[in-house]
Amino acid sequence: MSSKTDTEVIIGGKVFTLSGYESEEYLQKVASYINNKLNEYTKVESFRRQPMDTQHVLLQLNIADDYFKAKKQISVLEEELQAKEQELYDIKHELISTQIKLESAQEQVKSLQQDLDNDAKKILQLETELKKK
Repeated sequence: MSSKTDTEVIIGGKVFTLSGYESEEYLQKVASYINNKLNEYTKVESFRRQPMDTQHVLLQLNIADDYFKAKKQISVLEEELQAKEQELYDIKHELISTQIKLESAQEQVKSLQQDLDNDAKKILQLETELKKK
């Protein structure tokens, strides 16, 4: 287990000490995300006219919305990955099956070539015997 990290971050112009088992860079990234959301919404006049507690709830709702959308996207990507893995498995199985058929066909060609060579020798032998008679 990694050690606990304490780091100071600035959110909305106020200094907070965040603690966690994540890296300092990660904690700063989280604070930066929240600051970006705050900056995004404070540019909207209708947001600024809301009481502070309503602003906080709206910001929390937006962050929760981002979270659920990201979670849904992960689910979609996992399903796509699973489908691609199944498709890859099927292709590999088909490749192996085709390789087995190819090897079998090559063996059959080799056998038929040997039969053809043997038949050619027989024909030559019979022709030689006919010429002698």
